[in-house]
Amino acid sequence: MNEARRYLETQVLTAPKEKLLLMLLDGAIRFATQAREKSAAGDRQGASTLYLRAQAIALELSAALDPGLDPALRRNLAGLYMFVYRRLVAANLDGATAPAEEALAILGKLRGMFGEAVAAMRTGTPVEGAGERVGRTG
Repeated sequence: MNEARRYLETQVLTAPKEKLLLMLLDGAIRFATQAREKSAAGDRQGASTLYLRAQAIALELSAALDPGLDPALRRNLAGLYMFVYRRLVAANLDGATAPAEEALAILGKLRGMFGEAVAAMRTGTPVEGAGERVGRTG
């Protein structure tokens, strides 16, 4: 095992769950972005491998939702993660960039919101209107 892999493994195994969430979102964004670029360059096989990784993360995010969450929040997050998953599947199957862009837009908004929430948890500062932002388009 190389040093970078060992470092990442240590980071994952010792990270608090809120940091793991951010790491997963970062990974999904990175893989989907790289897949979109490979697809645009005509490398469908390389794109497919990366889309599959992003899809796996979207499914993991949905499956790992805390059962103790407010039921409406849990349902909404699960719906967003499944939307992202379906758009990544569509991008992978069709080679089109529009579905990937839609998935990346949602992932980016989620990453921003959860990043703010984690920072607020650390400082004890409330995040105003965080629950309303994902549905906005602008």
